[in-house]
Amino acid sequence: MLKPKLIMPKRLIHQQSIIRGEEFGVLCWNTQKLTQTAAFQMELARLLQQYPSLFLLLQEAKLNVNSNTHFPSWSYAIAPNMQTKRSVFGVLTASQAAFTDVQPRLTRKREGMIATFKSHMLSYHPLEGDQSLLMVNVHAINFVSANYFLREMELLKFELLDHNGPLIVAGDFNVWSRQRRHYLQAFCDSVGLRQAYMNDPQHIKTYRQHPLDFIFYRDLWLKEATAIDTSTVSDHNPIYARFAL
Repeated sequence: MLKPKLIMPKRLIHQQSIIRGEEFGVLCWNTQKLTQTAAFQMELARLLQQYPSLFLLLQEAKLNVNSNTHFPSWSYAIAPNMQTKRSVFGVLTASQAAFTDVQPRLTRKREGMIATFKSHMLSYHPLEGDQSLLMVNVHAINFVSANYFLREMELLKFELLDHNGPLIVAGDFNVWSRQRRHYLQAFCDSVGLRQAYMNDPQHIKTYRQHPLDFIFYRDLWLKEATAIDTSTVSDHNPIYARFAL
């Protein structure tokens, strides 16, 4: 049902590397398929003035398949999990820095209630020298047993263990139970990830009192992290972190 084609919509226009020593921001947001609405565009512009960002990590992004005018000043790529004749939906990573590689992934398992996949994306961004920053934009599988969630996280773990360099893994992890949260923590421990703990954590989307959205990192200095109240746009609020290499 609605399985996306293998084509990955993308627009890669930037060439610059990330400079060591400079700080950069990461804005992560489950946008509830509202990325084409005026309300979202206005709120995003406001957020970026207050929270300057080198990276946008969006989940449940929606793009028009016949248009290439989305995010005009950004390089971006989307890893779809659903597609119709007019629209594509999935995780979208946008940046003002160059992309050297983009690897979209679909979950092996379909979700139980609506028979759709989830997606995540690995994108590599050059640093000065020969290393890359690996960004992983995740919308974790939902409506399946915790064991299927574990299997998907194990597959991602083995992809990340080979990366020698800075790493950010962020998104909506759908960890709405103790078992799922335990599996997520085990995944982070196995890859050497630290959690960016947010100021104003009451603004983070929760279900059954479990927060769903996270930013994890490795080999970076965390300068600040906060959850931002924008409840008039999506059912999730954005979370933001600022790092230095």
